[in-house]
Amino acid sequence: MDRHPSSLRRKPSVAQIVLFHSTYGLRPAVHAAAERLSAAGHVVHTPDLFDGRTFDDVESGLAYADEITRDELLRRAVTAVAPLLASDGPGLVYAGFSLGGAIAQNLALADERARGLLLLHGTSDIPEDAATSIPVQLHVAEPDVYETEDWLNAWYLLMTRAGADTEIHRYRGAGHLYTDPDLPDYDADAAERTWAIALDLLAELDEQD
Repeated sequence: MDRHPSSLRRKPSVAQIVLFHSTYGLRPAVHAAAERLSAAGHVVHTPDLFDGRTFDDVESGLAYADEITRDELLRRAVTAVAPLLASDGPGLVYAGFSLGGAIAQNLALADERARGLLLLHGTSDIPEDAATSIPVQLHVAEPDVYETEDWLNAWYLLMTRAGADTEIHRYRGAGHLYTDPDLPDYDADAAERTWAIALDLLAELDEQD
């Protein structure tokens, strides 16, 4: 016999995730990722930092991002997230693809209520005075022209020194943005392994609250 009526049993909270797109813009792959996370029971927000623009090659996307400037991209990201921070619910899980990962990292380290950080294919500089206790999970190709071995080693040490519970998952032979089925970088096996590990992290966060 169940001693705890369903009305009294504590239900796990649902992760509220902000998922930032890469330099390619808010492409179908980002929506597909959001749908995958939503199907697992999470609430997912996908801000468009490029005002509807998408690109078919990384050079065009990088040029557009440079035109906007890093500071403006961060301002747009903060503006998109602000209404979510005003709620009384649990803190946000920040996530992003490549450039979006760099943006997610910046916002997560500045948010004292952040619950976690999921980085797909991208990182950013870490301030010397950064301090956090959130779990951080990075998924990256091996090798990756944008995330070199030396960079990742230094990034891991700094993130760990900041107090984060940091994991790096490498995928040998995959392309840089290997989770996007519409790009030459795509690696189906690496993508499925990435999502399985990421969903485990999110499930753990749900159980903690």
